[in-house]
Amino acid sequence: MSRFPRGFVENSSMEEPKIARRPTICFRPINPSDLERLEQIHRDIFPIRYESEFFQNVVNGGDIVSWAAVDRSRPDGHSEELIGFVTAKIVLAKESEISDLIRYDSSKGEGTLVYILTLGVVETYRKRGIAKALINEVVKYSSGIPVCRGVYLHVIAHNNPAIRLYKRMSFRCVRRLHGFYLINGQHFDSYLFVYFINGSRSPCSPLYVQNTSIFCILNSVCCDVSLRFLHRWGYR
Repeated sequence: MSRFPRGFVENSSMEEPKIARRPTICFRPINPSDLERLEQIHRDIFPIRYESEFFQNVVNGGDIVSWAAVDRSRPDGHSEELIGFVTAKIVLAKESEISDLIRYDSSKGEGTLVYILTLGVVETYRKRGIAKALINEVVKYSSGIPVCRGVYLHVIAHNNPAIRLYKRMSFRCVRRLHGFYLINGQHFDSYLFVYFINGSRSPCSPLYVQNTSIFCILNSVCCDVSLRFLHRWGYR
């Protein structure tokens, strides 16, 4: 298993809670009483398995920060039961996999990043802006850390709804990682997204450089063809 868990947002086969027409969604820290529910949702919506140590760190507030989404308007007496969550971890920027993409003023202290580990919303509550709100909680928390330079995450390359969400939220896709995920013996690519905060900025990402290079080559070819055409017909 990797140093950090690798998260997804996938369809759920679990029994879904009944939902009010206008649910009252609130956010709070994940606590020890959420352990069983947290494990259940991870089992049901993610195609990879997480170790018990990970869940213990989440619910006991070890080195992982977390937010739970709950529906206070539920009519079934489960108004504190998790219907969504996000877990994250603070890492040193210089030790992260995107250290080469982060620019910051070292005189202001050692830079950090917040890495989103897992993000999930049960199916009944999807398309209600809950995932976006959970990410905003992470961004708000990270922005309050003066030396934090960004929030980053991985997403499997075929998860188009999540990719669209991150782009709408101004996350930048900086890398494609080939074979990043191993699921049921099969490798899948991942995109790496970053949201820069607190004055941090990034040099051009490899994807940007690659796309720009292709554009420049095509542009050069087109210009050459155009000039040849003009010269042929006597234009200078």
